[in-house]
Amino acid sequence: MNYHNYYVNQIEIDPKVLNYIHEVQEDVLPYFNKIAERAEYHQARILDVFARHRISQRHFIGTSGYGYGDEGRDALDLVFRDVFGGEDALVRPQWVSGTHVISDSLFALLRPGSTLLSISGEPYDTLHDVIGKKNDPLSGSLKDWNVNYRQIDLTGEGNINIETVKKELQDPTIKVVFIQRSKGYSTRKSLTSEEIGNTIDQIKRIRSDVYVLVDNCYGEFTEDMEPSNAGADLVVGSLIKNPGGGLASTGAYAVGTRKAIEQLSNRLTSPGIGRDVGAFPSGYVNFYQGLFMAPHIVAEALKGALLVGRIFDKLGYDTYPHWTERRSDIIQSIAFRSSDELISFCQAVQSASPVEGHVVPYPWEMPGYDHPVIMAAGTFIQGASIELSADAPVKEPYTAFLQGGLTYAHVKLAMMKVITRMKKEGYIQLSG
Repeated sequence: MNYHNYYVNQIEIDPKVLNYIHEVQEDVLPYFNKIAERAEYHQARILDVFARHRISQRHFIGTSGYGYGDEGRDALDLVFRDVFGGEDALVRPQWVSGTHVISDSLFALLRPGSTLLSISGEPYDTLHDVIGKKNDPLSGSLKDWNVNYRQIDLTGEGNINIETVKKELQDPTIKVVFIQRSKGYSTRKSLTSEEIGNTIDQIKRIRSDVYVLVDNCYGEFTEDMEPSNAGADLVVGSLIKNPGGGLASTGAYAVGTRKAIEQLSNRLTSPGIGRDVGAFPSGYVNFYQGLFMAPHIVAEALKGALLVGRIFDKLGYDTYPHWTERRSDIIQSIAFRSSDELISFCQAVQSASPVEGHVVPYPWEMPGYDHPVIMAAGTFIQGASIELSADAPVKEPYTAFLQGGLTYAHVKLAMMKVITRMKKEGYIQLSG
């Protein structure tokens, strides 16, 4: 079969674009072996944990009411605990997002008069209202509960400013140190588990009483270890990102020390009830299978991000990270030259989606964000950013943040459509 003719005639891919994508693919293929090796390593670990906990069909059955004696829920906690290397864990569909589990963690660990210290710069936009960073903080924010907030920006090289952190830790009111692993809506590098682990070690030497909370969203299974292997008190993330493997329909997880997880469980429900209740009538098969699939799915997303980075780097765009750099999350960002170009990119990504590909996204005032945001997310699970998606605040430097991809083939085809559209609109020139 002549695949070239199919893409050109049926999918309407520009022939020059088709050739260009295949040329770029040759540049990134040598990097795929390492990604595959890491995925196989994590797959072996997860399989071993499933076997040790004797995961069976009974763990997939849903429960109702209070959910007392929910074997599926309780075994899933143990599986996440061992896969992520913590002392204890909570995995719950009742958490609606990564922001939700981070918020619960902060309220669980902080008390009125104490201080939250962010040492990876400004947190992701949706946490601003949780903290109460705005001039008119929302009712129920940390600020409303008399919790103070300070932050330390990263160094010019994008590293944690550990010397400034050490000085700040002299303040006895600091009770939680917050680290955001991924870049959020910025062009800084994402932090590695090794760098986070070294930072935690130095923090604990000075203040063993301080909790270290790590937002692990987008980072799971991209490296050999997680921040929970490196001594973090709580590591949290969303199940509709990496660890859900494209199958988990909702929820989030928290892995950490027994003390921190106990306090979080009291926030999750109520003191005295804690983790012992919480039914889920739909059952847990997608959570277990999603975790089992996660290393492979994350590897597909990483390969796709690598291809996208090389495509736009070769076209002369600023990309973060550079396609040759070490990666510690699945996000690939591209800085465009104008808002129109940025919007065109996101709309083209949406058009290559398996779900609602006919829909045209436009910037809108999204809750929790300070600027209009455009989101391309034609996903099977609403908002699942382990599936191919792209979003951006429509403000300078007009940077799009692309993540996910359940299959490398989908990312590759999507880029064919994206570059064809942007070439047709005059944003991109291809020689030959």
